[in-house]
Amino acid sequence: MTKSKKSKFSRILLKLSGESLGDANGMGISPEAVHHMAEQIREVRELGVQVVVVVGGGNIFRGLTGSERGIERATGDYMGMLATIINSLALQDALEKLGCPTRVQSAIAMSQVAEPFIRRRAVRHLEKGRVVIFGGGTGNPYFSTDTAAALRANEIGAEVILKATKVDGIYDSDPKKNPKAKRFAEISYIDALQRQLKVMDSTAFSLCMDNKMPIIVFDFFKAHNLKRVVLGEKIGTYVS
Repeated sequence: MTKSKKSKFSRILLKLSGESLGDANGMGISPEAVHHMAEQIREVRELGVQVVVVVGGGNIFRGLTGSERGIERATGDYMGMLATIINSLALQDALEKLGCPTRVQSAIAMSQVAEPFIRRRAVRHLEKGRVVIFGGGTGNPYFSTDTAAALRANEIGAEVILKATKVDGIYDSDPKKNPKAKRFAEISYIDALQRQLKVMDSTAFSLCMDNKMPIIVFDFFKAHNLKRVVLGEKIGTYVS
């Protein structure tokens, strides 16, 4: 697939939260929400952009919440990783129904449902125009799917991490609680860390900072926003 003249990026990593696949309360899997995601991903793929997706598992199980309720932390994290595979398969199904060839690669071996994560194979899939979904987090407990996104983006040579959220960028305080909250158009890694703006967890954020991996935080739930970001429109907050 040739890179469109209009698109600003040729290879992107899209980070989706598990809750974004869920119902109004962010739980379970909503076929409508998954279809909406798949539609947006198809739009940018049709521009010739290579798309990698890392998806969370919070709509099914969150390791940290489990450990607060008495499940051993490592066990809870593995349960959360399995939840990300369920989400990855749901997204794969929706994409393939729209005619997008897709591969799921898992950091945890489960050969019946997903390929193992092999960096060179993932890159080859992208070169062939397939969407690659990374499930299973990093394969290790104590690391979030944000960290998995930062790690995979660097491994496969993505140009940017697009962090899909329900708000239109990063604010200096919670815009739901403070109507005067100020949105940043751009912010540096150091600034975001010092202000303790919860862009990603600190491990993921440090990985991006050390490897100069830019992050764009944007509202994924507004129609065509992903395409607009990829075309270089000033949407969301640019962290660099």
